Amino acid sequence: MDLAQGVQFVSFAILAVMMIGAALGVVLFSNIVYSAFLLGGVFLSISGLYLLLNADFVATAQVLIYVGAVNVLILFAIMLVNKREDFKALPNAWFRKAATGLVCVGLFALLSTMVLSTSWSIPVSGAVAEESSIVLIGKHFFTDFLLPFELASVFLLMAMVGAIILARRDILPDEVPTDIPQTPVLSLPERPRELVSSSREING
Repeated sequence: MDLAQGVQFVSFAILAVMMIGAALGVVLFSNIVYSAFLLGGVFLSISGLYLLLNADFVATAQVLIYVGAVNVLILFAIMLVNKREDFKALPNAWFRKAATGLVCVGLFALLSTMVLSTSWSIPVSGAVAEESSIVLIGKHFFTDFLLPFELASVFLLMAMVGAIILARRDILPDEVPTDIPQTPVLSLPERPRELVSSSREING
C-alpha cells in the first residue's frame, strides 16, 4: 500500500465514522433541531465519499442541493411549525421498535452481503483523456435539458411557497371582524362644513 492508498483509506475511515455517528444522532436525539443539523453532517460526509470516488459533480451537487437547499428547508419548516408538545406514550410501542430494529438489521445484512460479494477491482487500462463530467453535464443542462431544468426550479419554488402558506395558516384568523372601523390609508381629512360655508360667504 503506497502513500496515496493510505491517505484514501484513512479519509474513508474518518468519513465513514462521521457519517455513521451523525446518522445515529439524527435517530437518537430527542431535539429535532439537533437532528436536522446532524443530517447536514451526514450529507457532508456522503459528499466526501463521492470525492474519494472521483465523482466531483455528484459531490458538489450533494453539498449545494442537499446541504444548501434541502437541509436548510427542513430547518425552516421545523422553525415554522415547531410546537412544544409533550410526547404521549403509545400502546404497544415495543412492537414498533422491535419491527423497526428487525427491518434495519435485515437491510444491514442485505447491504453487507452485497458489498462482500461484489468484485470492486477495476482493470487498469491506458489513461484516456476524457472531458470533465461537470463540463459535459453543464452542456446538457443548458442545451438539451434547459426546459425541464427551469420547470423543475419553478415547481420547487411553488412547493416551498405552498409549504410556508400551509405552515403559517394557523396564525391567520378564519374570519375577519367587521366591527372594527376601517379608515382609508391614502385619504385627506374632510374639511369642517362650517369653514366651507363661511369661506363661500366671504367670497360672495
